[in-house]
Amino acid sequence: MVLAPLKKKILITGKNSRFCKYLKNDLGKYNTIFTSKEMFDVCNYNKMKNFVKNKKIKYLIHIAGLSRPMNIHEKKINLSIDLNIIGTANIVKLCNEFNIKLIYFSTNYVYPGTKGNYKETDPLFPINNYAWSKLGGEASVQLYKNSLILRLCMTDYPFVHKKAIKGAKTSFMFNKYVSKIIPQLLDKKGIINIGGKKRDILDFANKFSDKKIESINFKNVSNFPKNSSIEIKKLKKILKKNFIKKIIF
Repeated sequence: MVLAPLKKKILITGKNSRFCKYLKNDLGKYNTIFTSKEMFDVCNYNKMKNFVKNKKIKYLIHIAGLSRPMNIHEKKINLSIDLNIIGTANIVKLCNEFNIKLIYFSTNYVYPGTKGNYKETDPLFPINNYAWSKLGGEASVQLYKNSLILRLCMTDYPFVHKKAIKGAKTSFMFNKYVSKIIPQLLDKKGIINIGGKKRDILDFANKFSDKKIESINFKNVSNFPKNSSIEIKKLKKILKKNFIKKIIF
C-alpha cells in the first residue's frame, strides 16, 4: 500500500538553517519533524536513537553541519571532522538501524573545480577542507544503498554578501528554489547535482542583488575553485519542463 503524503514522516536536521525556513513551506503537506542540535545531536548516537525510536520515520534529510565561514574548516579541523564526517556517519548508522531513507546534502565543491560542467560520475578532488569534510560524509552515505546524495551549488536568497569573486565560475541556484525541488526527489537514490546556469560569481551577484557588490579578484582568494559549475541533465530529466523554467534562470 502506498502511503499518503501525510503518513510519510520526515525528520530534518538543521532546524535553524536559512534553508529550513523555505523547506517548512515546501514540505508542508508532509508530517515533518525539524530538529536542532539540542534535540538531535549528530555526535551523540544514543540520543539520536532514543529520539527516533517509535516515531516511524520514513525519510531523514540531513542538512545540519559545519559550513561557514569556509575557513573555519582550516582553523578547527576537529570540529569539522566531528560534525561533517563523524556526525554524518552516525546518521548513516541510524538510518541503517531503523531502515530510514537518507537524503544527504553535499556540495559541488567535492569536484576538482578546474574545468567545470561536472557530471555526477566525474572524479572527485576537493580543493579545500570544507569540501573534504562533505566528501567524508559522502563516503559513509555511499555504504548505505537506501540513500540519495545531493551535490548542491546553492546560495542564500537574496544574495547576502557584500563582495563576490570575479574570475570564478559556478552554477548557483538560490536556496528558496532548491527547497521546491526536494519533494520531487524524496524517492530517488544515488547522486544528483543541483544548481543553475553557469555564470561568473560576480555576474550572478550583480544580476540578483539590489545593492552594489564589491569585486574580489579570484587570484587573491586561496583554496577556492576556478570553475565549479555542474551539469544538471540528470536533474532536468526528473523535473517537469515548466517547473525547470521557473527555477533555472
